[in-house]
Amino acid sequence: MSFMGQAILWGILIGAVISIPIVIFIRIYMNKRMQARVAKEEKEYEEKVRAAEAAGGKQVLLSVQNLDVVFKQGKNSFKAVSDVSFDIYKGETLSLVGESGSGKTTIGRAIVRINPCSKGAIYFKGKQISGKLPRWLDREVIRKIQMVFQDPAASLNERATIEYIVSEGLYNFHLFNSEKERMAKVEKAINDVGLLPEHLTRYPHEFSGGQRQRVGLARSIVMEPELIVADEPISALDVSIRAQVLNLLKKFQRERGLTYLFIAHDLSIVRFISDRIVVIYKGRIMEVAETEELFQYPLHPYTKSLMSAIPIPDPILEKKKKLFVYEPREYAADGEQPQLVDIGNGHMVFGDSEEIAEYKKIRFGE
Repeated sequence: MSFMGQAILWGILIGAVISIPIVIFIRIYMNKRMQARVAKEEKEYEEKVRAAEAAGGKQVLLSVQNLDVVFKQGKNSFKAVSDVSFDIYKGETLSLVGESGSGKTTIGRAIVRINPCSKGAIYFKGKQISGKLPRWLDREVIRKIQMVFQDPAASLNERATIEYIVSEGLYNFHLFNSEKERMAKVEKAINDVGLLPEHLTRYPHEFSGGQRQRVGLARSIVMEPELIVADEPISALDVSIRAQVLNLLKKFQRERGLTYLFIAHDLSIVRFISDRIVVIYKGRIMEVAETEELFQYPLHPYTKSLMSAIPIPDPILEKKKKLFVYEPREYAADGEQPQLVDIGNGHMVFGDSEEIAEYKKIRFGE
């Protein structure tokens, strides 16, 4: 090797030796900063919880603030979610409702960190969980926030037994001390969702759609989560099976104190299970209210259009029913821009000042 080649080789080796400690130092420094930020957020959250308990108020479990989700392909981009903000209180069921393509599932997937946030932040128990996280916090979020997917057939591994599917989270997070304890947890989860221990040796293709969704639910609850994102968990099921799955969800909420983000497009189902409802259209929140408040006083035209689409069991009345078609209003770029405004009773509606005044008049007779 020539002198020049040796010099270059020695330069590369020396540079590598010098850069390795620098990289390690930077990683340690960034981890320390992240830990300090998380500790500060935890302290602030604990103070808020104590203040809420003292005032008899509700505890915010998850907070979505000014969320944008943008999908890019080359030079093209599509904003699927735009400036979405809402809170989910501990122990409640908050439902996201809207037509197909409105951004409901995109929001749910952003919460479980499948879709990255383009703007805004998501907080779980006071800690920011959007963006880059240290490994220990990422594992905590994965365990505490579980998701039940829309298609039970596609979300289960067809080559794995039910025992392994339900146990996978236990293996990944080392949540058992012995094989006996693991099997006890798996059997309890299977029994809780209405299946039998002998089903553990079978494969997903041997089950019906409703049974597969029960397996997906067992896979979630065995992790002992605090929040479950249920992405249209009953849309692919028969009507009789839907009621069984909804009753299971309510049962777990009572027994385990679970919190749900329930995603659906059918308002009649949402009314049965929800405490509050968020109506979404093209990635924006149109209306937020408690369930009975929304059904008694639907204010936004898009909410009214969804209400009019609810089927009526009586075929005669269904035939006479008139559908309300929503026609979005165009706002001038240089004029007043609409905002999500609380008009009272925790009822929030999207609109400009003129529309908000009209909504208040309808709701309160002002």
